[in-house]
Amino acid sequence: MAGTLLQLTVNGHPQTVWIQDKTTLLEVLRDGLGFTGTKNGCAVGQCGTCTVWIDGVSRLSCITLARTVEGRTVTTVEGLADWWRERHPEDVYHPLQSAFVAEGAVQCGFCTPGMTMAGAALLQEIPHPDREEIREALGGHLCRCTGYEQIIRAVAAVGDRGKEDVR
Repeated sequence: MAGTLLQLTVNGHPQTVWIQDKTTLLEVLRDGLGFTGTKNGCAVGQCGTCTVWIDGVSRLSCITLARTVEGRTVTTVEGLADWWRERHPEDVYHPLQSAFVAEGAVQCGFCTPGMTMAGAALLQEIPHPDREEIREALGGHLCRCTGYEQIIRAVAAVGDRGKEDVR
């Protein structure tokens, strides 16, 4: 069986995993490394549940070939709080994680990891987004439980906090 070793950093920790040419990043994260917070909703890049950061940029892991992340840094929802704490040691969680709970944006939880990663990426780029910017950033993410309003409120609440640096 042909394959290769993939070396990458996930949530701040170096990882090495054996992959096949067509292995997706989602498969590496969930099946190879046990990061099951990243969900497999559609496997074709249509629902957003598999959103992670690759070198700080929001990407869909179900349509990202694992071999393309050789030597790169991946952040999953499991690593978001640690990533935030490195920059803000006084906080336990990324403010968006707390806002999701406070606003009731966590229902069944299936879309929550992808929505959280996409929302946090938006807040890095636009620290105080308006509702339209939030809707646009989350536009490719599907949620069957919340009706989206709680999720939009959670992202808006973090943007409205007035923190100088939500990155």
